[in-house]
Parts: sequence; structure tokens; C-alpha cells
Amino acid sequence: MAAAARRARAPAIPAAAGLAAALAVLAATGGAGAPDAAPGALAASALAAGGSPPLGDPSAPVTILEWGDYQCTYCRMFHESGLPWLKAEYLDAGRAKLVFKDFPLNGPGSAAAAEASHCAGDQGLYWEYHGALYGNWAGEGTGWITGESLARFAAGAGADAAEFAACMEEGRHGQRVLDMERLAAAAGVDATPTFLVFDGERAVKIRGNQPPEAFRQAMAEIEGGAG
Repeated sequence: MAAAARRARAPAIPAAAGLAAALAVLAATGGAGAPDAAPGALAASALAAGGSPPLGDPSAPVTILEWGDYQCTYCRMFHESGLPWLKAEYLDAGRAKLVFKDFPLNGPGSAAAAEASHCAGDQGLYWEYHGALYGNWAGEGTGWITGESLARFAAGAGADAAEFAACMEEGRHGQRVLDMERLAAAAGVDATPTFLVFDGERAVKIRGNQPPEAFRQAMAEIEGGAG
């Protein structure tokens, strides 16, 4: 999609007093810049609410929030090439944790895949299923996401088939995914993947599947401003 292809780095977001202010600044940004110190703190738990279980140490001081779509080409590229080094350099070292939030720009198939990830998550298999979706990625809008394929991925991840099927049939996580999509849109997120790297006081927005240096620079800005 055109939005997913946008790869420009967006500016840092100044610290804001609470979620509403943080989202207002996020919506207004575009271009390059540096983080500014300001009174108050980003509501880290509110920003990550409803997303995935954290990948990495839940108590890590920095959160990397990713808005993504399971059919998105650049999201899949990040999963294949970006996530491994990010995990090794920051997540495994306890410097940051990653939270994935659904922004299903590619329609019903993407929304179904997002719901399925949370159904697997109910069984403690969120990240295994997340990996299965990107591991079986077959393009944008090609029809590879079906009820049968989602069930097959769940079986491969080790999920209980009956429980997974019941979760999907009941639409247990439909509202959750819709809420994340609406919040992202209200916050001005218009491309996948989009990242927000933040601690309690500062944040840096990264749009697109950027090279490692973009994340290293963002982490340096956040960690350098700590304390």
C-alpha cells in the first residue's frame, strides 16, 4: 500500500502530560527533529494498553511501540530483518521492550489475523502466533488469510484447536482490534509500520521500516535524556 511505503523519519515528540497530549502531538508531527524536555510524563501504560504482551523485560525503562498490519510488506520486512537485531541489541539486554499494536490497514483479512493473534495470546502463545503469521506471509490482498489458514497457524503454534476456534467464532477480540485501529488513526498514524520509542518523559516517532541506525539514534536520544 502507498501508506506502508512511506519510509521518512518523523520528528521526536516532546514529553506530554498524559495520553491525550501525547496523541495530540503525535498527530501533529511530520519531518525531522530532536526531543524536547517538558514537564509531565507520557502515560506509558496507557499508550501500550490493549497491545501485545511485551517482548523483552516488562520492566525495561524504554518501550518500543509498533503499529503494524499482518499483510503489510514493510511490516513483514521488519519482522524478518529488523526485529532480530533489535531483540539482540535492546530487548535481550533489558534496555527496551517491544509492544505490538494492530493497525489493520489492509482490510478484513488483516483484522481477522489480528484477532487470531490475540486468541492465540489467550493461550500464552501470542508471539509464537505473531511469528507464524509473518512466517507464512504471502503478500497484500492475495487471499492467504482465511479461517482455515488461521486455524492451521494456530495448530502449528501449539494452540488448543477447539479453544482457538471458539475464540474466533465468538469474536472475543474484535472490539479490541477495532479500538486499537481507531486510536492509531486518531493519533495520526497513517502508515505501517510506525514506531513510537518512549520512556516516561520523552518519545521519538519512526515511520516505516527504517534501518537500524534510526532506532539506535532514537534510543540514544531517549536514554541520553533519562535522569
